[in-house]
Amino acid sequence: MIELSSKQRKILEKYAQPLQSVVIVGQNGVTEAVEKMTDASLAAHELIKISFNEFKDEKRHLAASLAEDCSAVLVRVIGNKAILYRPAEKADERKYEKALEKTKAKKSI
Repeated sequence: MIELSSKQRKILEKYAQPLQSVVIVGQNGVTEAVEKMTDASLAAHELIKISFNEFKDEKRHLAASLAEDCSAVLVRVIGNKAILYRPAEKADERKYEKALEKTKAKKSI
């Protein structure tokens, strides 16, 4: 699993801000169907938002567990929404890699 610096998290938060939630955790919690939907959404979009309509007290734990199950990174939990990131498998399909690499380049100077 990849690790993100605080600057990289900020960049991903900025890109996630206009996104709509593609996965919703409802009264049944994090089911197998929710995990499959999350995995498919990450494969299609790389960066997704998850809304917690229920289980709001457990959202941090559930979001971290969901990220781990999908080999993704939990970028941040803001309010009742979680932001997850997983780079695309094919390097030429990665949308956010250049923006994330810029922070690494600045860090080494």
